Amino acid sequence: MPVTKKLTSFHLAFSKREQMAARIILIVALLTLSSSRALASDPSPLQDFCVADFDSNVFVNGFPCKDPTNVTPDDFYISGLDKVANTDNDLGANITLVNVNRLPGLNTLGVAMSRIDYAPFGLNPPHSHPHSSEILHVAEGTLFAGFVRSNTEEGNILIAKKLNTGDAFVFPQGLIHFQFNLGDTNAVAFAAFGSQSPGLVTIANALFGSKPPIPDYILSQAVQLSKTTVDWLQQQEWVDIAREY
Repeated sequence: MPVTKKLTSFHLAFSKREQMAARIILIVALLTLSSSRALASDPSPLQDFCVADFDSNVFVNGFPCKDPTNVTPDDFYISGLDKVANTDNDLGANITLVNVNRLPGLNTLGVAMSRIDYAPFGLNPPHSHPHSSEILHVAEGTLFAGFVRSNTEEGNILIAKKLNTGDAFVFPQGLIHFQFNLGDTNAVAFAAFGSQSPGLVTIANALFGSKPPIPDYILSQAVQLSKTTVDWLQQQEWVDIAREY
Protein backbone atom coordinates (compact mmCIF):
# COMPACT_ATOMS: atom_id res chain seq x y z
CA MET A 1 0.00 0.00 0.00
CA PRO A 2 1.39 3.45 -0.90
CA VAL A 3 2.56 5.61 2.02
CA THR A 4 -0.09 8.26 1.31
CA LYS A 5 -2.88 5.67 1.57
CA LYS A 6 -1.43 4.32 4.82
CA LEU A 7 -1.32 7.83 6.26
CA THR A 8 -4.89 8.49 5.13
CA SER A 9 -6.10 5.25 6.75
CA PHE A 10 -4.22 6.11 9.93
CA HIS A 11 -5.76 9.59 10.10
CA LEU A 12 -9.25 8.21 9.47
CA ALA A 13 -8.85 5.61 12.23
CA PHE A 14 -7.42 8.21 14.59
CA SER A 15 -10.28 10.58 13.75
CA LYS A 16 -12.85 7.86 14.53
CA ARG A 17 -11.17 7.17 17.88
CA GLU A 18 -11.28 10.89 18.66
CA GLN A 19 -14.97 11.03 17.75
CA MET A 20 -15.72 7.99 19.93
CA ALA A 21 -13.79 9.50 22.86
CA ALA A 22 -15.68 12.78 22.44
CA ARG A 23 -19.02 10.92 22.49
CA ILE A 24 -18.04 9.05 25.66
CA ILE A 25 -17.00 12.29 27.37
CA LEU A 26 -20.30 13.91 26.32
CA ILE A 27 -22.35 10.98 27.63
CA VAL A 28 -20.50 11.02 30.96
CA ALA A 29 -21.03 14.77 31.25
CA LEU A 30 -24.76 14.44 30.55
CA LEU A 31 -25.12 11.61 33.07
CA THR A 32 -23.32 13.72 35.66
CA LEU A 33 -25.61 16.67 35.04
CA SER A 34 -28.77 14.55 35.06
CA SER A 35 -27.81 12.89 38.34
CA SER A 36 -26.67 16.07 40.10
CA ARG A 37 -30.13 16.63 41.57
CA ALA A 38 -30.23 13.09 42.95
CA LEU A 39 -26.79 13.57 44.48
CA ALA A 40 -27.78 16.90 46.06
CA SER A 41 -29.12 15.25 49.21
CA ASP A 42 -27.87 13.77 52.46
CA PRO A 43 -24.97 11.34 51.93
CA SER A 44 -25.74 7.64 52.30
CA PRO A 45 -24.49 6.06 55.54
CA LEU A 46 -21.46 3.81 55.28
CA GLN A 47 -22.12 2.04 58.58
CA ASP A 48 -25.09 1.07 60.74
CA PHE A 49 -25.22 4.52 62.35
CA CYS A 50 -23.17 7.61 63.04
CA VAL A 51 -24.52 9.23 66.20
CA ALA A 52 -23.65 12.93 66.14
CA ASP A 53 -20.75 13.98 68.32
CA PHE A 54 -21.60 17.58 69.25
CA ASP A 55 -18.37 18.00 71.24
CA SER A 56 -16.04 17.36 68.31
CA ASN A 57 -14.03 20.24 66.85
CA VAL A 58 -13.96 18.61 63.41
CA PHE A 59 -16.03 20.37 60.74
CA VAL A 60 -17.78 18.05 58.27
CA ASN A 61 -20.98 18.03 56.20
CA GLY A 62 -23.21 17.04 59.10
CA PHE A 63 -21.60 15.93 62.35
CA PRO A 64 -18.66 13.64 63.19
CA CYS A 65 -19.49 10.22 64.57
CA LYS A 66 -19.58 9.45 68.25
CA ASP A 67 -17.48 6.49 69.34
CA PRO A 68 -19.82 3.49 68.77
CA THR A 69 -18.76 1.99 72.11
CA ASN A 70 -20.23 5.07 73.84
CA VAL A 71 -23.59 4.99 72.03
CA THR A 72 -26.71 4.46 74.16
CA PRO A 73 -30.40 3.91 73.35
CA ASP A 74 -31.07 7.52 74.35
CA ASP A 75 -29.08 8.67 71.30
CA PHE A 76 -31.93 7.30 69.18
CA TYR A 77 -34.82 8.34 71.42
CA ILE A 78 -36.91 11.45 72.01
CA SER A 79 -40.14 11.96 73.92
CA GLY A 80 -42.76 14.68 74.19
CA LEU A 81 -44.36 14.51 70.76
CA ASP A 82 -47.68 13.78 72.44
CA LYS A 83 -47.57 17.17 74.19
CA VAL A 84 -49.46 20.19 72.82
CA ALA A 85 -47.04 23.05 72.18
CA ASN A 86 -47.79 26.61 73.24
CA THR A 87 -49.56 28.42 70.40
CA ASP A 88 -50.03 31.70 72.26
CA ASN A 89 -48.30 33.91 69.69
CA ASP A 90 -49.27 36.17 66.80
CA LEU A 91 -49.35 33.27 64.34
CA GLY A 92 -51.31 30.89 66.55
CA ALA A 93 -49.02 27.95 65.81
CA ASN A 94 -45.95 26.18 67.14
CA ILE A 95 -43.58 23.58 65.73
CA THR A 96 -41.73 20.88 67.64
CA LEU A 97 -38.86 20.05 65.32
CA VAL A 98 -37.05 16.72 65.61
CA ASN A 99 -33.84 17.03 63.60
CA VAL A 100 -30.27 15.89 64.19
CA ASN A 101 -29.67 18.75 66.62
CA ARG A 102 -32.28 17.29 68.98
CA LEU A 103 -31.89 13.60 68.14
CA PRO A 104 -28.21 12.79 67.47
CA GLY A 105 -28.99 9.29 66.18
CA LEU A 106 -30.44 10.90 63.04
CA ASN A 107 -26.96 11.89 61.86
CA THR A 108 -26.33 10.57 58.30
CA LEU A 109 -29.72 8.79 58.20
CA GLY A 110 -31.35 11.44 56.01
CA VAL A 111 -34.65 11.83 57.89
CA ALA A 112 -36.29 14.24 60.33
CA MET A 113 -39.80 15.08 61.50
CA SER A 114 -41.88 17.65 63.32
CA ARG A 115 -45.15 18.11 65.15
CA ILE A 116 -47.14 21.23 64.27
CA ASP A 117 -49.81 22.57 66.63
CA TYR A 118 -52.35 25.10 65.40
CA ALA A 119 -54.69 27.24 67.50
CA PRO A 120 -58.06 28.02 65.90
CA PHE A 121 -57.26 29.86 62.64
CA GLY A 122 -53.55 29.46 63.38
CA LEU A 123 -50.98 29.76 60.60
CA ASN A 124 -47.70 28.06 59.77
CA PRO A 125 -46.57 30.97 57.57
CA PRO A 126 -45.08 30.77 54.07
CA HIS A 127 -41.64 29.19 54.30
CA SER A 128 -39.34 26.77 52.50
CA HIS A 129 -36.97 23.92 53.32
CA PRO A 130 -33.86 24.28 51.11
CA HIS A 131 -32.51 20.80 51.91
CA SER A 132 -35.58 18.58 51.78
CA SER A 133 -39.04 17.74 50.51
CA GLU A 134 -41.79 17.30 53.12
CA ILE A 135 -44.88 15.15 53.56
CA LEU A 136 -47.52 16.45 55.97
CA HIS A 137 -50.08 14.23 57.74
CA VAL A 138 -53.11 15.84 59.40
CA ALA A 139 -53.70 14.06 62.70
CA GLU A 140 -56.51 16.30 63.92
CA GLY A 141 -58.51 19.18 62.46
CA THR A 142 -58.90 20.79 59.04
CA LEU A 143 -56.13 22.66 57.28
CA PHE A 144 -55.75 24.65 54.09
CA ALA A 145 -52.27 23.82 52.78
CA GLY A 146 -50.38 24.54 49.63
CA PHE A 147 -47.17 25.46 47.85
CA VAL A 148 -46.20 27.92 45.13
CA ARG A 149 -44.49 26.69 41.97
CA SER A 150 -41.28 28.16 40.59
CA ASN A 151 -41.51 31.01 38.10
CA THR A 152 -43.33 30.01 34.89
CA GLU A 153 -44.72 31.84 31.86
CA GLU A 154 -48.12 31.70 33.60
CA GLY A 155 -46.66 33.16 36.80
CA ASN A 156 -46.16 31.52 40.19
CA ILE A 157 -48.98 28.98 40.35
CA LEU A 158 -50.49 28.05 43.72
CA ILE A 159 -51.13 24.34 44.35
CA ALA A 160 -53.37 24.15 47.43
CA LYS A 161 -56.06 21.97 48.96
CA LYS A 162 -58.29 21.62 52.01
CA LEU A 163 -57.00 18.78 54.19
CA ASN A 164 -59.06 16.83 56.69
CA THR A 165 -58.05 14.46 59.49
CA GLY A 166 -56.15 11.52 58.00
CA ASP A 167 -55.13 13.36 54.83
CA ALA A 168 -51.55 13.86 53.65
CA PHE A 169 -49.96 16.44 51.37
CA VAL A 170 -46.49 16.74 49.82
CA PHE A 171 -44.38 19.91 49.58
CA PRO A 172 -41.53 19.66 47.03
CA GLN A 173 -38.03 20.59 48.12
CA GLY A 174 -37.25 24.29 48.23
CA LEU A 175 -40.73 25.53 47.27
CA ILE A 176 -42.60 28.07 49.41
CA HIS A 177 -45.48 26.46 51.30
CA PHE A 178 -47.85 27.05 54.24
CA GLN A 179 -50.67 25.60 56.36
CA PHE A 180 -53.67 27.40 57.85
CA ASN A 181 -56.14 26.00 60.39
CA LEU A 182 -59.61 26.48 58.91
CA GLY A 183 -61.41 25.37 62.05
CA ASP A 184 -62.39 27.06 65.30
CA THR A 185 -60.77 24.21 67.26
CA ASN A 186 -57.14 23.15 67.65
CA ALA A 187 -55.44 21.17 64.89
CA VAL A 188 -52.37 18.90 64.87
CA ALA A 189 -50.18 17.69 62.01
CA PHE A 190 -46.98 15.69 61.71
CA ALA A 191 -44.40 16.27 59.00
CA ALA A 192 -41.63 14.01 57.72
CA PHE A 193 -38.52 15.24 55.88
CA GLY A 194 -35.95 13.59 53.63
CA SER A 195 -32.99 15.17 55.42
CA GLN A 196 -31.54 15.07 58.92
CA SER A 197 -31.54 18.89 58.74
CA PRO A 198 -34.16 20.15 56.26
CA GLY A 199 -33.32 23.81 56.80
CA LEU A 200 -35.89 26.56 57.22
CA VAL A 201 -36.43 29.93 55.53
CA THR A 202 -39.53 31.78 56.78
CA ILE A 203 -40.22 34.25 54.00
CA ALA A 204 -41.38 37.32 55.95
CA ASN A 205 -38.70 36.84 58.62
CA ALA A 206 -35.97 36.49 55.99
CA LEU A 207 -37.06 39.55 54.02
CA PHE A 208 -37.88 41.96 56.84
CA GLY A 209 -36.06 40.50 59.83
CA SER A 210 -32.61 39.64 58.48
CA LYS A 211 -29.55 40.69 60.48
CA PRO A 212 -28.14 43.00 59.30
CA PRO A 213 -31.26 44.21 57.49
CA ILE A 214 -31.56 44.22 53.72
CA PRO A 215 -31.30 47.89 52.61
CA ASP A 216 -34.76 49.43 52.46
CA TYR A 217 -34.22 50.80 48.94
CA ILE A 218 -33.70 47.24 47.70
CA LEU A 219 -36.77 45.83 49.43
CA SER A 220 -38.85 48.86 48.47
CA GLN A 221 -38.15 48.27 44.79
CA ALA A 222 -38.46 44.48 45.06
CA VAL A 223 -41.86 44.36 46.81
CA GLN A 224 -43.18 47.64 45.36
CA LEU A 225 -43.76 49.30 48.72
CA SER A 226 -42.66 52.69 49.98
CA LYS A 227 -39.48 52.93 52.02
CA THR A 228 -41.60 54.14 54.92
CA THR A 229 -43.64 50.93 54.84
CA VAL A 230 -40.52 48.79 54.48
CA ASP A 231 -38.85 50.57 57.41
CA TRP A 232 -41.95 49.93 59.51
CA LEU A 233 -41.97 46.24 58.55
CA GLN A 234 -38.28 45.91 59.44
CA GLN A 235 -38.97 47.34 62.90
CA GLN A 236 -41.50 44.60 63.74
CA GLU A 237 -40.76 41.55 65.89
CA TRP A 238 -41.21 38.63 63.50
CA VAL A 239 -42.42 35.47 65.23
CA ASP A 240 -40.22 32.41 64.77
CA ILE A 241 -42.26 29.31 65.58
CA ALA A 242 -39.71 26.77 64.32
CA ARG A 243 -36.16 27.96 64.86
CA GLU A 244 -33.66 25.66 63.12
CA TYR A 245 -30.80 25.25 65.59
